[in-house]
Amino acid sequence: SANLMSLGGLSIAIGMLVDAAVVVVENIVSHLADTKQADKLPRMHIIYRAVREVSVPVTAGVLIIITVFLPLLTLQGLEGKLFTPVALTIMFALAGSLVLSLTVIPVLASFLLKKVSHEEPYLVRKALAVYEPVLTWSLAHAKLIVIAALILLAATGVIYTQLGKTFMPVMDEGDIIIGVEKLPSINLQQSILTDLNVQRALLKQVPEVKGVYSRVGSDELGLDPMGLNQTDNFLLLKPKDEWRMQTKEALIEELRKVMAEIPGLEYSFTQPIDMRVNEMILGVRGDLAIKLFGPDLATLNRTAQQIVQVLESINGSQDVYTPQNSGVQYLQIKIDRLAAGRLGLSISNIETILRAQLEGKSLGIVQEAQKRTPVLIRGSESLRVSPSDFGNLMLTLPNGTNVPLSAVARIERAEGPVKIDRERGAR
Repeated sequence: SANLMSLGGLSIAIGMLVDAAVVVVENIVSHLADTKQADKLPRMHIIYRAVREVSVPVTAGVLIIITVFLPLLTLQGLEGKLFTPVALTIMFALAGSLVLSLTVIPVLASFLLKKVSHEEPYLVRKALAVYEPVLTWSLAHAKLIVIAALILLAATGVIYTQLGKTFMPVMDEGDIIIGVEKLPSINLQQSILTDLNVQRALLKQVPEVKGVYSRVGSDELGLDPMGLNQTDNFLLLKPKDEWRMQTKEALIEELRKVMAEIPGLEYSFTQPIDMRVNEMILGVRGDLAIKLFGPDLATLNRTAQQIVQVLESINGSQDVYTPQNSGVQYLQIKIDRLAAGRLGLSISNIETILRAQLEGKSLGIVQEAQKRTPVLIRGSESLRVSPSDFGNLMLTLPNGTNVPLSAVARIERAEGPVKIDRERGAR
């Protein structure tokens, strides 16, 4: 979470928090050890002069470090969510340490530094014996030192361009998730059958896979909403010493070959924690997502396919796909208001009857000891699979007689989207 990242930033800044205080205390000790000042000036005045002498350099040093972290505040998406708390924590911690080093530290020094004898430790004396001649020579040959530094900087730049790099390394979580998206018009039985075929193919052709279990659609609580055409296949892997290949990337390439043999599927590879983090922070499962907004769904779908073709042509891109959001068959019920009114039915009456037949109506709960069983009544299964049976659905009139739904409504097939996502009030 962001709190954990903030604590991580604080742990990074611990070493830098004491830098300003160390410089201030060191200068105070140096001034108090100067017998010429100590004999002529009051103790508090000596401490004040020592702090004033280093206040500008200390402030400049801390501000330079804070400036280094400012670019992290411009990061967006997952990177911004992770690193912005770190940068803010370090910046505020350094600012607080600067204030304390110029206010509280001098006061504490006036009480705690009673007798001061300034003598360099043994290691410092030995280091100075080497450092001072080198520094003297470097200052005497300043041009040569600057030229050598520029050559090293240029060489470093050349070497840096040859190094492989990534912004956020991928953590190996052990297991693999293959997200599969099928045709939007698929029903639950066909979706389950396709998932079984995927499982059999993976277990048969990739011996490194110990087991596969799949989750299709949404749960009853709606905590992880997915369509019937969407499946998460969780792969349990054998120990690495039983693998034919050396790396997980090679294993994923083997799995990708198996998935490519199954037609009609869009698929992507991820890991459990990585998938959850991307979903919670970015709202998508991929490492990179392009979101399109607009009022016309057909234009959005067409533009999305064009973007997919462009992304697939870029070196390094893998598993590029856009959710299939069209091609679902719907039944549109267009009610004849005049016919319904003549029979004494209102739009709300018809809607209530249809909702009860399709979704069901709760009649109560049966209590058996500690077990509670909800009772739901709804129409037969044929209503949800046969448009003709749906048109023959009987409606009860206020006088007790029945008429078919087709007497007051026209039922038509229409093609529409799987779902309409909205973000910040826009499609």
